[in-house]
Amino acid sequence: MSAIHKPSWQLLIAAALSLMLLVTGCSGGQNNTGSQPAQSQGQDQDAATDTKSDIRKVKHAMGEAEIKGTPERVVVLTSEGTEALLGLGVKPVGAVQSPRGNPWHDHIKDKMQDVTVLGDEAQPNIELIASLKPDLILGNKVRHEKVYSQLSGIAPTVFSEDLAGKWKPNFMLYAEALGKKADGEKLLADFDKKVEEAKAKLGDKTKAKVSLIRFQPGKIRLYMKDTFAGVMLSQLGFARPASQDKDEFMQVIAKEQLADADGDVLFYWVSDHGEKKEGSKYREEVMNDPLWKNLNVVKNNKVFEVNDVVWNIGGSILSAELLLDDILKRFDVK
Repeated sequence: MSAIHKPSWQLLIAAALSLMLLVTGCSGGQNNTGSQPAQSQGQDQDAATDTKSDIRKVKHAMGEAEIKGTPERVVVLTSEGTEALLGLGVKPVGAVQSPRGNPWHDHIKDKMQDVTVLGDEAQPNIELIASLKPDLILGNKVRHEKVYSQLSGIAPTVFSEDLAGKWKPNFMLYAEALGKKADGEKLLADFDKKVEEAKAKLGDKTKAKVSLIRFQPGKIRLYMKDTFAGVMLSQLGFARPASQDKDEFMQVIAKEQLADADGDVLFYWVSDHGEKKEGSKYREEVMNDPLWKNLNVVKNNKVFEVNDVVWNIGGSILSAELLLDDILKRFDVK
């Protein structure tokens, strides 16, 4: 009997050992399988953290925009915004037409090849903007407040507050939105240094009271200190006539108020609307009026026409460079 049962016990022991090995193997496999998802989950968490840290929050005129990474497809809806981008070395994929361009102002057209024209600054083409698949849209509250919700539904959208004399704050806002704040600060610092050097060269010439006016169809605008050219004149230390020595944008005057346009030097530009050249016609009418001819600045032959793009419309760092050069030239400073 014992001879018969011995193999049976051996078989039972062997079976038990096999079962133990099987359980151990399965248990080890479960541990390995469990460790892999834990590692993947950790990687996912790292990726999520990286993505979150890559998002910048930019406060602007309409609230706050979340911008991921460095924008590469930028749409810009103002002339001054276009100049700011180009000054920062960024070529937009789309931009509104320059107000005096066909489609771009002369001083930027070489840098705007193949950029899609998005219509007029006052009425940009929303569908065309969407088709460009931008990752950032730059606009202005004064111009585009009514379409902000549509634009922000397409891509992160950043608006500057206004378009008067605030070109430097606007420039820095756009630089921040582009992830180029340090570059923007350096560009402005370099520009301000040039202005200070120009101011030193001008010396006592800045005591001249500089008048700024714009001829439009049927009316005249006095431009004060909160304007593109006004900010430059203030930074250079120029005096202004009492009627224009105000932290305001502009005032419309009639011919009977032309005395408010008098000064030691007068710079003017003309805005024509359409082919009829109504602004130029009104300028001729005003300049043939005895009230104009009686101005001291006219009698002294110190009236000069200037480029309205450079002195008024361009509105950012590229035009500011040109404006500074033009002022030095007008006052015979090298």
